[in-house]
Amino acid sequence: MRWSNSFIPTLKEDPADAEVVSHKLLVRAGMIRQVSRGIYDYLPLALRVIRRIEAIVREEMNRAGAQEILLPIASPAELWQESGRWEVYGKELVRFKDRHERDFCLGPTHEEVVTDLVRRVVRSYREIPLNLYQIQTKFRDEVRPRFGLMRGREFIMKDAYSFHADIEDCRREYDNMFQTYKRIFTRCGLKFRPVEADTGAIGGTLSHEFQVLADAGEDAIVSCNRCEYAANVTKAEVKTERLSARNLKESSPPLKKVATPGKKSVAEVAEFLSLPPDRFIKTLIYKIDQGELVAVLVRGDHELNELKLQAALDCQEATLAGEAELEKATRLAPGFLGPIGLKLRVVADRAIQGLRGAATGANEANYHYVEVDQERDFTPSAFADLRLAVAGDPCPRCDQGSLESYRGIEVGQVFYLGKKYSEQMGATYLDAEGREQPIEMGCYGIGISRLLAAAIEQNHDANGILWPMAIAPFHALLLPINYQEKKLREVADGLYDDLSKRGLELLLDDRDERPGVKFKDADLVGIPLRVTVGAKGLEKGCVELRWRREGKTVEIPLGEAAAQIHALVTEALRS
Repeated sequence: MRWSNSFIPTLKEDPADAEVVSHKLLVRAGMIRQVSRGIYDYLPLALRVIRRIEAIVREEMNRAGAQEILLPIASPAELWQESGRWEVYGKELVRFKDRHERDFCLGPTHEEVVTDLVRRVVRSYREIPLNLYQIQTKFRDEVRPRFGLMRGREFIMKDAYSFHADIEDCRREYDNMFQTYKRIFTRCGLKFRPVEADTGAIGGTLSHEFQVLADAGEDAIVSCNRCEYAANVTKAEVKTERLSARNLKESSPPLKKVATPGKKSVAEVAEFLSLPPDRFIKTLIYKIDQGELVAVLVRGDHELNELKLQAALDCQEATLAGEAELEKATRLAPGFLGPIGLKLRVVADRAIQGLRGAATGANEANYHYVEVDQERDFTPSAFADLRLAVAGDPCPRCDQGSLESYRGIEVGQVFYLGKKYSEQMGATYLDAEGREQPIEMGCYGIGISRLLAAAIEQNHDANGILWPMAIAPFHALLLPINYQEKKLREVADGLYDDLSKRGLELLLDDRDERPGVKFKDADLVGIPLRVTVGAKGLEKGCVELRWRREGKTVEIPLGEAAAQIHALVTEALRS
């Protein structure tokens, strides 16, 4: 492809609305343009990267035994009502009526549609297992679309669904997809980590996310420094800690109420009382499904994990109560609440159990209790693992390790769904004895367009993008210093023809621009290998090779250039 005939509208300055590196560089490198918040045009360079990612995904999914299909983006409400998700999915599900006033939605995911397909076709155990996948546009009406392609409303996704006769075979396919995903992200040239994850709106009982490690990642993940345990912090388990010696005093001093005028936050009260935050008991009031208010206790230096809270309370939704609700129920504003004498159901994180010498709100404005002894002064209705895991926590799976924290971008997730959809929607098969049985299901997704952004977040420098060779828009960039000069043009065109015949995909910068502009744009768009054709080099019978990532430049004889470039690209694609 010749640059002069290409649609690559590069920019010198970062777009004003871009917050993360990938968004800035995708716009500056002429790869995307915003149509509306969270909705983008994909320009030729971005689409070439997407097609390379899709090719890798297809090759590995086909290799794993999956079959490609294509499902409609619009689906009727009846299918979602059968699964129960029409009412509970939330405002992210875009609902609309057709001309006949029938309810439809735009598919954010396709469990219902594919389950309906299979239940209408599969009759016998002999027709399963099946693994069906598609690569298609999805739409989720995100409340806060941001970070360019990282959190968009319209996006490209690979989603796969498997169907099985029993749990054992479904778990086999889950493991098959787990290994397939590892191959896909490795081939894309990315540093990633599979982590245990919450199943969220998809549902099911087991899930792993595949996180591309990057400082701009929205997700916090933790992993053990001694074993293979890794999890999203929303899912990470916390090993029950031994009570420290200071919390195991032989006897507790009497409970004491002290004045703390105007001091509400843990930090303020800790400073006022000269006590460390881990000696505080925070009392948070949450409203759950039916409107009940529940008091939740965590240590002052810990943060509550709302997903763990929902699991502990067996509720669908748990939201922090507002001040008006608090005042109505307790006649107090936040800051002075505590579990002693509180007329609400109380659940507590395990770190609270047996705590002594603690401080907490006294349920009276401007007062706190000190020398709180949990076993003596209050008894929660339940203790549970309720807090977010943090770096330094002991590993919940091994005895030697501790957790380290990272930021990650979720680019893929695998789910064991079990019978969640098949039982709700009547997707069954006849077993060998002729008995009707619900199908076991798995679900496996990859965010193709998000992967494009994640690759840039992990692969960039101050000058632009550093594409891994496997997903780069072109293998090499041919850059004649002055294409209008006959000798340089003949050499560049000759290399272009020779390398194209060898199967390489090339961008020839034939623009009538200053060399500085060409070099700046070359670094910005990030093509892995640059071949510079200049007058000084040709005087020595050489062209110049420069790897974008390493920044190293070498000269090679013109007569060997095509063979050497082909060999270098081939080797880079293998590695």
